[in-house]
Amino acid sequence: MPRHMPPKLQNWLCTMQVEPTIHSFGLWHHFAHKPGFDCITYADLAVELGFKGISLSLNNANYRHLGGRETWRMDRLRTHLQGLGFSLEVDTSGTDPTHMTELLGVAQRMGAGSLRTYTRHSGTPEEMMAATIRDLAAVAPVARDLGIVIVLENHEDFTGPELAKIVEAVGHPSLQILYDYGNSQMVLEDPEAALDAVLPHVYSVHFKDHVMVRPEDAGQLMVAGVPVGDGVLPLRKLTKRLLDHGLRRITFENVWAYTAPIRTSRVPLAGVTLGEGAFAFADPPFDPAHLVLDQSRLSPEQLVHLEHKALLCGTAAFRRVLTDLGCVLPD
Repeated sequence: MPRHMPPKLQNWLCTMQVEPTIHSFGLWHHFAHKPGFDCITYADLAVELGFKGISLSLNNANYRHLGGRETWRMDRLRTHLQGLGFSLEVDTSGTDPTHMTELLGVAQRMGAGSLRTYTRHSGTPEEMMAATIRDLAAVAPVARDLGIVIVLENHEDFTGPELAKIVEAVGHPSLQILYDYGNSQMVLEDPEAALDAVLPHVYSVHFKDHVMVRPEDAGQLMVAGVPVGDGVLPLRKLTKRLLDHGLRRITFENVWAYTAPIRTSRVPLAGVTLGEGAFAFADPPFDPAHLVLDQSRLSPEQLVHLEHKALLCGTAAFRRVLTDLGCVLPD
């Protein structure tokens, strides 16, 4: 660093500026049950919570949290986000080239920089990989032409090495990886091992927290989402590795009340011991503010209330992890 650089500039260069963003999935009960809650309300709440961008799920036929397929909805949100100075990533699922081409066009119209997806192919892991590679090789040039990055998520289907092989086989700069902190658990892969495999290709992340639930408590071996900070994922270790690699846009995802079964075709991979570390079990009885296995036992009003409580607690924990690691967050 030059000896005569102004002190303010020296301080700025020595800080680790991070762009915290938030995912709409963490407010799915608000979207479903709270009157008047829509994508504009969601963006305004993100401002209140100190975020600088959003991820928005378009993951159904009616573009889920956008509220509909009409172009005026896309244009309204784009204008609103531009006024806030917010970044945008949008979500879909599936890799069919026709579908992906449509959603890439939507992403461009909305002003998104990236489009998240995951495979919906079935079969053996090898068959799923081959089909996913064919699809994404066909649409990566479309993404390049539109200025959008496709981010393929480790979404309950592929291990880290499998996901890396897909991206490397396509070999296109417009195809990168979204690393989800907890989804490797569904294939019984250690989250740190998954990150080892995909780190060179990571463009986006989902920062979340999980616990494991025993078969006798959930009917089958299960992963359950909990408020960030209340689970067993190695949040600090994973985040530090990502920061050291240069990632600066980190997406917070509140997954309270989310559950996913472990794929029966998978066996624990190297370094995984059920009941220990990132695979530690939660012990009943389960406080619904912490862990919910059956949402039907709660009223819509309770779901919204508890989701909001988990959001606030989790956001505070998220910010603590980042600041403890030396990150500077927006005021």
